[in-house]
Amino acid sequence: MSAVEQYARAHIVTDTADSAEDEHRAVPVALRYDPEANPRLVRITLPGPHEWIFARELLEQGLRIPVSSGGVRVWPCGRVQAVMEFHSAQGVAVVQVDSKAVMRFLRRTYMAVTPVAH
Repeated sequence: MSAVEQYARAHIVTDTADSAEDEHRAVPVALRYDPEANPRLVRITLPGPHEWIFARELLEQGLRIPVSSGGVRVWPCGRVQAVMEFHSAQGVAVVQVDSKAVMRFLRRTYMAVTPVAH
């Protein structure tokens, strides 16, 4: 099985931003899937040492309906955006990302297959 990694741009959504410009600045996020480590989990990495690991199913469902598990919440925002909210001891991170980028990532995770041995 091959690992899948995709980068996307997300917007930080928070009520603690210093200005409207800070609130909507784009940040890079990395979406990772390693079926050899655990075929049910995905990783989302935000700038800095911020990484969350949670069920791939949660990410998929969150594109259609609001869902949560542990410190992660995902919900659709309009027709083309999704919001991901991550809770940790350091606080809350809320990012908005294009749904198409997440769908493309999920599609790639389902296409990751085990090579056939001959």
